[in-house]
Amino acid sequence: MKLSDKIRYLREVEGNLRGLNRAMTQQELVRAVEESNKESNKPKSGSRKNGATISQSYLSQIESGARPHLTNTTRLLLAKFFKVHPGYLVDDPEGYNAQLMADIHTLEDKLDLWLISGAERFRRDPELCQALLTLAQNKDSRRCLLLLEEVLKTPSLADRLLEVLRPETTKAQSSALASQPQPVTTNHRSKRRTQ
Repeated sequence: MKLSDKIRYLREVEGNLRGLNRAMTQQELVRAVEESNKESNKPKSGSRKNGATISQSYLSQIESGARPHLTNTTRLLLAKFFKVHPGYLVDDPEGYNAQLMADIHTLEDKLDLWLISGAERFRRDPELCQALLTLAQNKDSRRCLLLLEEVLKTPSLADRLLEVLRPETTKAQSSALASQPQPVTTNHRSKRRTQ
């Protein structure tokens, strides 16, 4: 995967994480990076730090391939913003298979990447996409999935939780079921007369 593709992919994921249901534009990304940098570089006890920034034109050159590499400062800035390892923000070597993960990555990292990939596949279903991204953002996604398994093993607990936590969903489902025509059943058995 090329660096340009990775940046576009990260903009897509970040847009979904922010509830936009689309990729962030380059300009939105520039503003968000600036805001994030201002927050993290607020003066502490009299010290002052100048924050690094990125321009939309520079980002455009990276995504178009006109600039094949990031400067180290920009790589660190974007890695911090997107919460990825700086080493991710380079072109993958030829023949590299993204499915082969190094042993350095933990099970949690693999699970989170898998969930983000799933969210990408289901982006046409905004609720499911957001649910997968929220799960991937959790510090312990594995534990969340194990909890979900226990909820589903307990009869009617999932329905009850949904009713309490998302009553609008339950009402919509009830309305949809109520508006459907009910099948008419007839008893075709003939009654025997007793004598």
